Amino acid sequence: MTTISYRGALTAAAPHKPLVSGKPARAGRNSRGRITVRHKGGGAKRKLRVVDFRYEKQDIPATVETIEYDPNRSGFIGLVCYRDGERRYVVLPGEVRPGSTVIVSERAEAVPGNRLPLVRIPVGTMVHNVELYPGRGARLARSAGTGAVVLGHDQRFTHIKLPSGEVRKVPSASWASVGSVSNSQHNLVTIGKAGRSRWLGIRPTVRGSAMNPVDHPYGGGEGKAPQGTRRPKNKWGKGTRGVRTRRQKKYSNPNIVSRRKTKKKK
Repeated sequence: MTTISYRGALTAAAPHKPLVSGKPARAGRNSRGRITVRHKGGGAKRKLRVVDFRYEKQDIPATVETIEYDPNRSGFIGLVCYRDGERRYVVLPGEVRPGSTVIVSERAEAVPGNRLPLVRIPVGTMVHNVELYPGRGARLARSAGTGAVVLGHDQRFTHIKLPSGEVRKVPSASWASVGSVSNSQHNLVTIGKAGRSRWLGIRPTVRGSAMNPVDHPYGGGEGKAPQGTRRPKNKWGKGTRGVRTRRQKKYSNPNIVSRRKTKKKK
């Protein structure tokens, strides 16, 4: 079991109360009470931090006051105070420290923490919190340690390379924050024991071969039986392991320049 020492990274233990609200524990259930995401439930109670992903306050400098832990995401968040006195939570890049000044502006410099349109960001720059469409808020590269690379500008679009390896066209008028998301050591954590998974709200995963025939295509048989099916499939009979799940006529297919690499590493 491994952990991350937050002592040197975080500067505040308690969140800013006006930006905190309760978060109901839905345990993977939808509005009808049916489980739509398996293996969720239990865990420590969490409070929701209201994080700004739209960045509507433009051309107003803001000072980073604190760097805080958010139980609902992998990257660190920061409390920024704008010059007009308003405070908001934002996802911070790893290079920003308390006291740093950041700004959202079309004329901003391409330095970590600032936010500006993709068309004004130099080629080769690492960005995060990228918009898919202008004005709709950050959608891409939001988890810990991740970032997208600006590869080039082509007429109305900017080519970016996502953390998955996919190269995608995004409107050049979309906004992005410079730098990569903080807490880059998040992927090095080893949970180590079952109890820690339960603290995180992750419930056990049961093998299909250990179920009954009514519960899974692999279920049943005397003793330890093989799969007994022609191809791998999940609990509902859908194909797994290499089966493409993306819709062939999805509206955003023309924006994908190069697919992500899915071949297993040797």
